[in-house]
Amino acid sequence: MDRLTEMEAFATVVDQGGFTDAAKKMGISKSAVSKHVSALEARLGARLLNRTTRRVSPTEIGLAYYDRARRVLNDAGEADALVTAMQVAPSGLLRISVATDFGVNLLSPVLGDFLQEYPEITVNMVLTNRYVELISEGFDMAIRVGELEDSTLRARKLTESSRRMIAAPSYFQKYGRPLKIDDLNEHKLLHYSSQSNGNVWKITAPSGERRQVRSAGWLTVNDGQSLLHACIAGLGIAYLPSFLYADAMKQGLVEEAIPDLPMETLGIYAVYPPGRFTQPKVRAFIDFLAQTFADKGPDNW
Repeated sequence: MDRLTEMEAFATVVDQGGFTDAAKKMGISKSAVSKHVSALEARLGARLLNRTTRRVSPTEIGLAYYDRARRVLNDAGEADALVTAMQVAPSGLLRISVATDFGVNLLSPVLGDFLQEYPEITVNMVLTNRYVELISEGFDMAIRVGELEDSTLRARKLTESSRRMIAAPSYFQKYGRPLKIDDLNEHKLLHYSSQSNGNVWKITAPSGERRQVRSAGWLTVNDGQSLLHACIAGLGIAYLPSFLYADAMKQGLVEEAIPDLPMETLGIYAVYPPGRFTQPKVRAFIDFLAQTFADKGPDNW
């Protein structure tokens, strides 16, 4: 007889408290349930159930075996569910938390292509630079830019962006160009107000040393696109990812402030809750993003 069927018969008898109810639960005859349990006991060489005219209860050995058998049966059920889930078309509400600048500038323009490809999925996209708690706040996944915090979340790297200090040619003509990191203290800096560490830039010097530049800044705003516009207008130097400034630099609207500094790279990640298998709608979206940004890189935006 099938070993899993024997386990299922035994576990169902324990769950239901008897052979009659177990037979109803499994949709087979009472005698068939009894044969499965007897075959299991014979194979193991142990009595698993105490049988009386009034009730059936597991023996001490039977109770220990039940705990392990129930785990095996649950795992088998999850394996079946996994196969079923992976074959159905992705569907349902997909709730995403996205870093604001990336969401506005890179994700929003391609979201329509994803929805056209997966019409059974609906998307609720929340733009925020706050590290949301995915599970407790009801998010299926998040797109995050930069160094990831330590967590139990699973992560898939989608691509990379560089980060450079930039300003408009008109700014350099008016205020001069910084030649080294210390020169930034004499310049007008443009900051993100959402940075957790305040108006501090962490910059790698040519020696490889990590330096910190602190400045009150001439303008502080919680939106990268606004900082880019301020740069183009000649208001100061900003420290921005290449996916924001790439087009402006190609057009000559901005230039790198200190070209000799090592290039800073930022990873762009899809993060999602841990689990034995990924929901089809989440897997479909992550695969779509990986394909969409496959040809992008630190300076290729």
